[in-house]
This record gives sequence, C-alpha cells and structure tokens, in this order.
Amino acid sequence: MKKSFFRLMNTINKAILPKLSDKDPTKLTKIQKGILAYRYFVLINSLE
Repeated sequence: MKKSFFRLMNTINKAILPKLSDKDPTKLTKIQKGILAYRYFVLINSLE
C-alpha cells in the first residue's frame, strides 16, 4: 500500500513539479531546495 501510494505521488510529481536536476544545488532558493528534497523523499520511498 505504501509503495503504491509513493509511486502514484512520484508520477504526479513528474507531471506537475519542475525538474531541478540540471541546476546547481548551491544556487537554488529555499523553496526550490524544499521541492528537490520532497521529490527525493518520494522517489526513495517509491523504490523501496
């Protein structure tokens, strides 16, 4: 159940949230860092 929920959230994130992988993490704003951390959290939990 948990894995399927995070997989669904991951597909929603891919569609809605911006990609930040091509940018330098040290130059991101706090909001962009939060989005990046959230996407990473959802991705890691969807893979487990």
